[in-house]
Amino acid sequence: MPGLGTVINVAAIVAGGLLGLAAGKAVGERLQDGLGKACGVCVLFIGIAGAMQGMLALDGGQLASGKSLFVVASIVAGALVGELVDLDALVTRFGEWLKRRSGNDGDRMFVEGFVTASITVCVGAMAVVGAVQDGAFGDWSVLATKAVLDFVIILVMTCSMGRGCVFSALPVGVFQGCITALAAFVGPLMTEGSLAGLSLVGSILIFCVGVNLVWGPKLRVANMLPAIVVAPLLTILPVAW
Repeated sequence: MPGLGTVINVAAIVAGGLLGLAAGKAVGERLQDGLGKACGVCVLFIGIAGAMQGMLALDGGQLASGKSLFVVASIVAGALVGELVDLDALVTRFGEWLKRRSGNDGDRMFVEGFVTASITVCVGAMAVVGAVQDGAFGDWSVLATKAVLDFVIILVMTCSMGRGCVFSALPVGVFQGCITALAAFVGPLMTEGSLAGLSLVGSILIFCVGVNLVWGPKLRVANMLPAIVVAPLLTILPVAW
């Protein structure tokens, strides 16, 4: 059944968040801070691994790097659009509205947890590829795998950042649900090159999320999100990136 993968993914996020809330109440503030930093380090290396996979290749038996111009063009162009629109402010305002509507006015970490968790579980090739396969072929195996990963990530994040992380299930449901519904139109655009570009840029954004988790809010990652749209478009151009 098309859409089942997204349902499983959303359920896994909610389950991980609820379990994280229960576990977070049982640990002290110092341990919560430690778990948050540990989660940040893990997110950093997930981002690094994905970025290196896209930028490094074997050339004549030696490791060579590439795609630097592609990364710069994608991130800069995406950040330019994001800063002009100020997506970070829009997402933050939505988080504030969600906090009020959900009765969590007293949770000072709600918005930060919601925004950080949402970006972490929404950005990446698995979300797009899995949703396309789910919608076009009824194959939800990729999203089921993503659900397991998201369960663990949200569990740990919720322990340290609170219940805002649980609500990241909402943007995941909307984002992946829309792609699943539009799979017939999106699928042909997801060539091997465009997926590689999306995965590379998405991994760099995940790395940026890790930076904020470890060192506090330093980067407006939401304003860089248009880069995951710019990246696949750049692969269409007849340019040797």
